[in-house]
Amino acid sequence: MHVRPVPTMLTAILLAGGVAAAPSSARTQPQSGAAEAKQPTATGTGGAVASADLDASRAGITVLRQGGNAIDAAVAVASTLGVTEPFVAGPGGGGFMVIYQARTHRVITIDGRETCPAVCTPQYFLDSAGKPLDFEHARRSGRSVGVPGMVATWAKAIGTYGTHSFASDLRPAIAVARRGFIVDQQFRQQEQASLPDLRSFTSSRKLFLTRSGQPLPDGARLKNPDLARTYQLLAERGPGYLYRGALGADIVHAVQHPPVSGASEFPIRPGNMTTGDLERYQAKLRNPTHVRYRGRDVYGMPPASSGGITVGEVLNILSRFDLSSEPRDRALFQYLEASRLAFADRSAYIGDSAYVPVPQSGLLDPDYARTRSCLIKDHALTSPAAPGNPYEPYGGCGSTAAKGTPRTEGTNTNHVVVADRWGNVVSYTNTIEQLGGSGITVPGRGFLLNNEMTDFDFAPATPSSYDPNLPAPGKRPRSSMSPTIVLKDGKFDFALGSPGGSTIITTVLQVLINHVDFGMSLPAAIAAPRVSQRDTPTSMAEPAFYTSDLAKQLTSRYGEAFTEATGAVLPLNSWIGNATGIQQLSGGRLQAAAEAVRQHGGSALVVHPSG
Repeated sequence: MHVRPVPTMLTAILLAGGVAAAPSSARTQPQSGAAEAKQPTATGTGGAVASADLDASRAGITVLRQGGNAIDAAVAVASTLGVTEPFVAGPGGGGFMVIYQARTHRVITIDGRETCPAVCTPQYFLDSAGKPLDFEHARRSGRSVGVPGMVATWAKAIGTYGTHSFASDLRPAIAVARRGFIVDQQFRQQEQASLPDLRSFTSSRKLFLTRSGQPLPDGARLKNPDLARTYQLLAERGPGYLYRGALGADIVHAVQHPPVSGASEFPIRPGNMTTGDLERYQAKLRNPTHVRYRGRDVYGMPPASSGGITVGEVLNILSRFDLSSEPRDRALFQYLEASRLAFADRSAYIGDSAYVPVPQSGLLDPDYARTRSCLIKDHALTSPAAPGNPYEPYGGCGSTAAKGTPRTEGTNTNHVVVADRWGNVVSYTNTIEQLGGSGITVPGRGFLLNNEMTDFDFAPATPSSYDPNLPAPGKRPRSSMSPTIVLKDGKFDFALGSPGGSTIITTVLQVLINHVDFGMSLPAAIAAPRVSQRDTPTSMAEPAFYTSDLAKQLTSRYGEAFTEATGAVLPLNSWIGNATGIQQLSGGRLQAAAEAVRQHGGSALVVHPSG
């Protein structure tokens, strides 16, 4: 099928200091007035929302206008994304929510990460010969599906911090599912990329493809009455309808007996999730990670996410350098090397802290960061880099300890940011993991199931290697999701986050240093070309960065090497991340920012727009 090309990337290299106007997005949506047209940036008062989708952002604004707070609006946005962005979102997944409470100036988090069924063992993804399964064989199966945490997160957030009811916050999503939405270029490209998955299961093919098994055409209206009914029943009966009721029974049946169409190129393995696994699931309130950076307090998500710790460690390392006064190539060299070193530690030490001893305090200790920053000199380090030794006493420069096993995560996630008129803020990253998740739509329920269990390492590097991220009963796989909230002088400054698998961490970092160190506005910091170093021999760079003078300088002066992010099959893959953020401006104004070009552009809205 023909897929129209993605708009040209920003021609200006924003990281080099010059800021050019971003081209408008090619993605279109029905409009309900100029104030709510799809736009990447919005400024005003009364509350703000930024997401990847106009319908979802509108849902959040509707709830804010009706008196809901940021938590209510975030759930409205996320549940609507389950309708309009079903290949990356929905009740079959999970995620991490960071909340700032304006009244108490406190930051808290909710861990809604999926868990491994009770049958899980460290050998869960090994074949009968003891060898790791092929990733695609493992993913497109019932075995990859973790116990969904999304609905439990929504209920926990609303019940603890919301002002509206669970039922009220689901109403916008129910309305969109009933009336449908217009299929656009991005949706069609995602369908094209997911064709092998969607064709493998009868329920997925029926919901998302034409009768001939092709992507829906641009301009088609996709209604999802099954999901509308699912949301309506959740609204009426509460989250227990999933975790102890008929919806959960249907999920378990789909996992144990995948609705295979016969179109798959390999056998589909069933899973072993039970209703007991669902009954035991809990979304957890957790303390955030915290570091100080350039006079600000940066809060993130603790394990099982690696995001907060890794972002925090990089910032601690970079605190040793004055990035704002250095030549830009020197500053970016230090950013790349700090990321390389922190990712080495991430692989070695971070997993679900309920199962493995994560040295969080050490990894976030500025004194430990000194033993890592001293390694950054005048030439790129070799990857894989040795992890440090984050246990007191920390030792000298470059002291090392255990080494873990890095893995590749799916990049298809979504991020939502919301602020309300009272000053509360939510930064929320959620996902079903790979594009299309496991590929399994729950028959009659209108949503795809995740493949989050493939975020576990299938096997350690060697039989004797320590690996903190192996499967176990009830364990949450390591994630890179990095919802972040930044305070200044004890008050909200800005929030941000992104999808992108392990590039989430580097996207959040790069946007943050663009804004804080290089003085870019938040929209410009988000729009700037990206480069991602994750303890690999080469750093992945977007096309505009890959061809820039900065990349040439980093190569010739510092020995950095780059691989261009390309999208030969799916043009969307030439982008790194899909960030959203909100900034507190003077006079009580808020600025919401989404992508101008990446993934066809996002949607930023405010309750009361102003100039």
